[in-house]
Amino acid sequence: MAIPIQPDANGKTPVTQSLQDSTAIIQVIERAALNPEVDIDKMERLLQMQERVLDRQALMAYSAAMAAMQTELPSIAERGQGNNGAYATLEDIVDTVRPIMQKHGFAVSFRIQTQERGIQVTGVLMHQDGHREETSMLLPADTSGSKNAVQAFGSSTSYGKRYVLCALLNITTRGQDDNGQAAAPVKLVTSFQAGQLRQLITVCPAATQEWFVGKYGEAEQVPRSDFDKLRASLQKRARPDRQHH
Repeated sequence: MAIPIQPDANGKTPVTQSLQDSTAIIQVIERAALNPEVDIDKMERLLQMQERVLDRQALMAYSAAMAAMQTELPSIAERGQGNNGAYATLEDIVDTVRPIMQKHGFAVSFRIQTQERGIQVTGVLMHQDGHREETSMLLPADTSGSKNAVQAFGSSTSYGKRYVLCALLNITTRGQDDNGQAAAPVKLVTSFQAGQLRQLITVCPAATQEWFVGKYGEAEQVPRSDFDKLRASLQKRARPDRQHH
């Protein structure tokens, strides 16, 4: 639970004082902008400073609102029932947190991207003053229970939204949420395995390197389940004249 920010003897919190200081800086910049004697280079530097100040203001407002909001966010009851036990449904989570988020100036949105390695769910938590934070989760399609492709996509997407939203808001559910085991996050290769793949890919033809980047991006993003087959494939494609003996 977040600790409330306490005001000083004058009734001001550190956030309030800093916002007032930032506002004073912006006022100085605005006055300079009206002065025809201020040269263009100096004006550009002042505008860059103003942008940094505004970003800092937005971050501080976000942090203060988040601290206040977290004191009101409850633990969500696990009322959903799945093959692996009880879990908090996305609907229950959203219905519970939405009015509290609105009260403190927050909103959330999601981006869903289908990749070769699975479904990536990204949650974006936005504050009314402009700052935002986001987090992502990569999931395989949940094909448990003889789901078709559409059902598998929907199951993994819902699972990802639940966990991403809980992560962004730092909220918990009552009990252990085991639902979605079939859609558990993809386990990636270890750092040692990633190093092996990097060494192999550097001695492969350019076409193979382009294919690797297009499919995985970088060695650290290779699913652990792909490692053995991928390593064997790269070893076959590696150019003998560039391999280290």
